[in-house]
Amino acid sequence: MVGADPRGLVAADAVDVVQLPGAAGQQSVLAYLQHAAAGPGPLLVWVTGRLMASSSRRGGGEVHLALSGSTPGNVRYTGLPWSWLTRTLGAHAGPALLVADVEADAATWPKVVSAAESGQLSEGIALFGAVTPAPPAPAQEAGPYTRGFLGALRAGSPGAGPAVDVAAVHQWALAEPGPAGQVLPLAYGAPGPVLNNAAHRARSSHPDPVPAAAPVRDAVPAPRAEPSPAAPADAVPAPAPAVPVQDDLLAGILASARAGRHNEAAAMAAAWEQQALRQYGPHSPEAGLWTEVRADLARLAGDHGRAAELWMSAAHARLERGGAGDAEAVAAVKRAHYCWQHSGEQAPGLAAELLALWERVPGGAGAADHVRTHLRTLQGAPPAAAR
Repeated sequence: MVGADPRGLVAADAVDVVQLPGAAGQQSVLAYLQHAAAGPGPLLVWVTGRLMASSSRRGGGEVHLALSGSTPGNVRYTGLPWSWLTRTLGAHAGPALLVADVEADAATWPKVVSAAESGQLSEGIALFGAVTPAPPAPAQEAGPYTRGFLGALRAGSPGAGPAVDVAAVHQWALAEPGPAGQVLPLAYGAPGPVLNNAAHRARSSHPDPVPAAAPVRDAVPAPRAEPSPAAPADAVPAPAPAVPVQDDLLAGILASARAGRHNEAAAMAAAWEQQALRQYGPHSPEAGLWTEVRADLARLAGDHGRAAELWMSAAHARLERGGAGDAEAVAAVKRAHYCWQHSGEQAPGLAAELLALWERVPGGAGAADHVRTHLRTLQGAPPAAAR
């Protein structure tokens, strides 16, 4: 969650943030959760960490969220029982969503799978997330599911309302590449309008350049040459003043990518980008969001050089709109940098543009030095002497 503004995640005008201290015991954590659940409006609870089953006979193997100092022998007293978490969220008066990016050790895994299959893990609340096997050493950064989920929220859904469909965001997050291994997806219930649609906010702050009543007759529809279940030929939306990018469309594009039909997914995204360009102009947030979708699709397809180019293009656009202090512009530069590192022989040709971007944003000197060092390594030159 580092780098994410919690206030930008929830579909509400005013947001209170309750962050749990890492060293809190089970009663303290429960009190914080009860305090958050007592408030009005949409409620988002984001859980990361390790699930652990009690090894004590009295514990009955109940699944807990491990807290500081938890072990299988003491988790009954030091961890948070998962049932406490779901019961507390179930008492919330408004729409509520639990997002879980958690891991489970070998002893706990069968109990988690059983609880997921029976629905006991959700107990009637809206729960979306992923459970992965616990690695030998604790992870030092956000997992693939969290990265993918936050990336989808940053992009939003142009054409949709102020809230995005959590099921579509969940599918996008599951497609985020990560270490090979088993993943248990969690998808239960419908939370209602909880997650903020960043694209709706961007569109609201940039009025449409065409009259609301004027249809766009030369809009480019989604590709129809090879219809598939993800994008049926008869599902092409009618011309409209707003780019009709709904959550089901994004999910369809993602389904094509996950099925290995990367060219099809890229063609659909490019077609919708062209419609946004015609309708809103090349410098609009709507067109920029489709560039970012195409960048992520290129990364999923393994074309890191093309992904780096598209992320740099997106970063330039965000910098022009929001200036060097725009957090989303900096995030786009970081994604371009990540893809550039994996672009192989294309890296030298892309380095100059990436350096220029890092020189435009505050605090980019260290990243620019990394680009230069990596470039020298690729070119076989010795590292520069320390000065």
